[in-house]
Parts: sequence; C-alpha cells; structure tokens
Amino acid sequence: MLAADGCRAMGPRRYSGGKQAGSLAPVPRLSEVIAALENLWPAERAESWDAVGTVVGDPDQEVTRVLFAVDPVQEIVDEAVKLDADLLVTHHPLYLRGTTTVAASHFKGRVVHTLIKNDIALHVAHTNADTADPGVSDALAGALDLRVMRPLVPDPSDPDGRRGLGRICELDHPLTVRELAARAAERLPATAQGIRVAGDPEAVVRTVAVSGGSGDSLFDAVRAAGVDAFLTADLRHHPASEAVAHSPLALLDAAHWATEWPWCELAAAQLDEISDRRGWDLRVHVSRTVTDPWTAHAASATTTDTSGAPN
Repeated sequence: MLAADGCRAMGPRRYSGGKQAGSLAPVPRLSEVIAALENLWPAERAESWDAVGTVVGDPDQEVTRVLFAVDPVQEIVDEAVKLDADLLVTHHPLYLRGTTTVAASHFKGRVVHTLIKNDIALHVAHTNADTADPGVSDALAGALDLRVMRPLVPDPSDPDGRRGLGRICELDHPLTVRELAARAAERLPATAQGIRVAGDPEAVVRTVAVSGGSGDSLFDAVRAAGVDAFLTADLRHHPASEAVAHSPLALLDAAHWATEWPWCELAAAQLDEISDRRGWDLRVHVSRTVTDPWTAHAASATTTDTSGAPN
C-alpha cells in the first residue's frame, strides 16, 4: 500500500516526535545531540575515503527537531526548513570529495546557504553507519523480516563479531527467488526501478546476504558465505554476469535509495530512545520524500522469442 507521499508503509511505528510541544523537559544543544550520534556511529569507523560528521552547525545552538533522510539534497533541506528542524541527519555526504567553494550558484552551495540561513545543522553518518551494530544492513534485513545471523564482512576490530559490512540472514520460511523479490518490492519504499532479478526465479531461497547501497564489490564474500541469494543495489552488468556464472546464486537488485531508507527509521528510533532516556525535549522525524534519482520505468515488451536482440 502506498502512502500519500509515494512511499510504502513500512511498519507500525512512525517517528514524528516523542515529546509534546510545551514540554518543560530540557532542550539539548547541538553538541550534546552530536555526541550521542557519534556514540552510535563513531567517525573513526568510517572508511578513509569517506566524509562523515558535522558539516554545518553551531555547537551551542539548541535542537528541538531532528529530521533523518538519505540524501542532503535541496528538496530534503527545504523539507527541514518547512518542518522547522534544527538538525538534519543524512546517510550520504554532501561533499564527498571536497570543494573550494560553497557559492550559492552551485546546487551544493545552495544547500549550505539554505542550511545556514535557517539555522539548520547537517550531520552525516555514512560508512560508519553501514558497519554499525545495528546498522544500515540490519535495517534492510528488518524491513524484509529476515533474521540476521552475522556480518557478511566482519569488522576485525570488533571482538564480538557483530559489526561489519552487510549481513548474512535466514528467511522465516523458504521462498522462491520470485517470492523473495515480491516481498522486497512490497516492503521497501516504492521506486521506479523496483526489484531486478538475476538467476532462476523458481529457485528456493533459505539464506540471503543483504547489503544496503552498492554491493557488487562484495561478491567474493557472498560466494564464500554460501547463501542462496544476495539482495543489494547498483549491480553492474559484468560483475552480475560473472556472479551468476560462478554459481546458482540469485541476485536481487533494488534501488540504492530504497535499500538505505530503512536505516532512517532505525536511526530515528535510536535517537528517540536516547532522548527519552535523557529527558530531552526533542522531536524526531523521518523524511518520506523519495530522493531516488530515477523517476520512471518503461517495461520491455513481453515476448517468447529468445533468438536475441532486434536486427
């Protein structure tokens, strides 16, 4: 079922604020909220190439509303302004490769100008949220009702073996690849792409590896895990072709944004719990705005002709 904003409903709880307006509870400062977020996703656990942490914001400003989203794009920033949010937390960085200008003549510069003009801080948790416990792939597994067994690529610095990239999961009961793809299409936010499948649609799946975001660099780990299927995003032609040639592994390719959006609800729930525990007057929201860049899909004509491409 589609919500009014175009996203599929994804569970009974929607995070739109745990405190009531007019509360006498203490209002935290940005530095306090950031410290809590850094405890969840320490910056030192991000990949060396990544750009995480606070991008914009005065540590002394008060924070009463927080908005979580995947992408720090203008549409999301405008939503934060309309919401009167004080802090925007996104999964994707605004400047991943650095810049020499934040001029408003450029679309990323406009984002910075809008944030500063409206006293909205921006904080990014990217690869440090991917490998967290719980992290992006835990949220993806949870959206699909999969039981997480262990990380796909464990973090060697975690003695408990719970952190790492991706997750190896069990289904609640065996499904065909076709049925698992239908579950993913139903449970993840709706996008133009939907779910692409490689492999035998009628093969039975009992175990599945999942990785939110781009996952075709993980094929070696997926094959070593011996799972029946791999659900991720951004699968390219050659790695996918080689993966299915190696083994009967089924591939399910979802939209990048859709595989990472469930983390926003998980992260919001984590901050909401911290706020409740500390007695903060803090309202936590999750953006339902679809920022997947693909906006339409035209299906190929159905045919039984397998002779090849058109002449």
